[in-house]
Amino acid sequence: MPRESLASGTAELMAAPTVALSVVETVEPMAELTVEPMAELTVEPMAEPTVEPMAEPTVEPMAEPTVEPIAEPTVVQMVAPFAEDSVLARLIAVDRGLFARHFWGQQPLLSPAADLPAGLDQLLDANAIDELVSKRGLRTPFLRVAKNGTTFADKAFTSPGGVGAGIADQVNEDRLVQLFAEGSTLVLQALHRVWPPVLAFCQKLAAELGHPVQANAYVTPPQNQGFSAHYDVHDVFVLQIEGSKQWRVHRPVLESPLRDQPWNDRKSDVEQRAQELPLIEAVLKPGDCLYLPRGYLHAATALGGVSTHLTLGIHVWTRYALAQQLVEQALRTLADDPVIRASLPLGVDVSDLSKMRPDFDVVTAILADAVRHADLDQMSEALLQNSRLNQRAAPIGPLKQLRDSGALTADTQIVLRRHLAASLDHIGSRVLVRSRAGSLRVAEDDVGPLKALLTNGVATAGDLGIDLARRLLLAGLAVVE
Repeated sequence: MPRESLASGTAELMAAPTVALSVVETVEPMAELTVEPMAELTVEPMAEPTVEPMAEPTVEPMAEPTVEPIAEPTVVQMVAPFAEDSVLARLIAVDRGLFARHFWGQQPLLSPAADLPAGLDQLLDANAIDELVSKRGLRTPFLRVAKNGTTFADKAFTSPGGVGAGIADQVNEDRLVQLFAEGSTLVLQALHRVWPPVLAFCQKLAAELGHPVQANAYVTPPQNQGFSAHYDVHDVFVLQIEGSKQWRVHRPVLESPLRDQPWNDRKSDVEQRAQELPLIEAVLKPGDCLYLPRGYLHAATALGGVSTHLTLGIHVWTRYALAQQLVEQALRTLADDPVIRASLPLGVDVSDLSKMRPDFDVVTAILADAVRHADLDQMSEALLQNSRLNQRAAPIGPLKQLRDSGALTADTQIVLRRHLAASLDHIGSRVLVRSRAGSLRVAEDDVGPLKALLTNGVATAGDLGIDLARRLLLAGLAVVE
């Protein structure tokens, strides 16, 4: 299937010397926590893919980390520049290549604020949080409330919004004031959907990493803990926004856990591991950032004042996702094979392995052949569709799009919508522009101008043709900037 795809623009990894893991501050071990672990809070993907994109690999577990607990802070210096618009560079105080080789999916990295660019506090602050919970009409599950490892029922902090807004699960800020004063943690979920600065940052980070990104914020009163030791089934960047939190990080009880292998399925192992000497024990202060691969145990306690941290969850694509696609495609192929569709013998005892062995051997051989001859182009197409479903294109305004479409001139600059994941595909006799905004059928005569737009990201309405430019605007594929 021919396709002209928009280039990702992801930078090549840069070589860098080995550096030591850094911490911001070391503290004496905290008293043993007596809180009961809570079930992990999760945020469902924004769209339902045909294959779970967050599924994890079946590769052999990596070797147990050999990083020893750090007694003295060390300085991690940036040794090579990032791309000018890199957002990853704002989260890690090491070279991109070094991070890719030694930390990504392998071990934690704590980057001090002094070694990171300033300005991350512009993503979220106390005023933004107050606005979100009091003026934006948030509903569950965009807010959760927890205390000492227990999540409150929605009715504890929600109510109808009054005349004209009687939806019962809207956030009630009056109740939040009391719960927060009593030591509860506020969890603002899916901020990449509701707060513009976080939305823009997450979209750029997802484009740079090549993996879907979500964002939650955790706001904890002084000397309180929202969650006991647990692990996540996705990677996270923890960015301290306000106040300080003491973090304790322990080695995994399960390396690279799958989406269906949550920490509470291994509760006793997690509790036992949490009693061991931590791999990292440090206090995060504003601007500090901690990267944790999935599976690493962690717990945090607010110190001295209100503490807010932003967690960027990276729902990594994995080899397990590739395996799922491969097996699904093989099964679809087997459905066309009359040998596979044949009935088992009359009187078969499916529990008798010795008698079932010949049938297992037939199925194994045919399945292995189907896997060997899998259509990789077809697999790539399915993965592309899943990728489109799990991220959003840059926001656009319906009113502006309609207004701009009616005011086009030959000189109007038409810009490809950002984060669109667009491709130009020939399917039979049809030509389609397919993207996160949906599909648009175009004429064969439009292929040349559309290729130029996909390649360059910009064109004039005159180059595209006024009619095609208008259709692109109304389909959400392009904007006027």
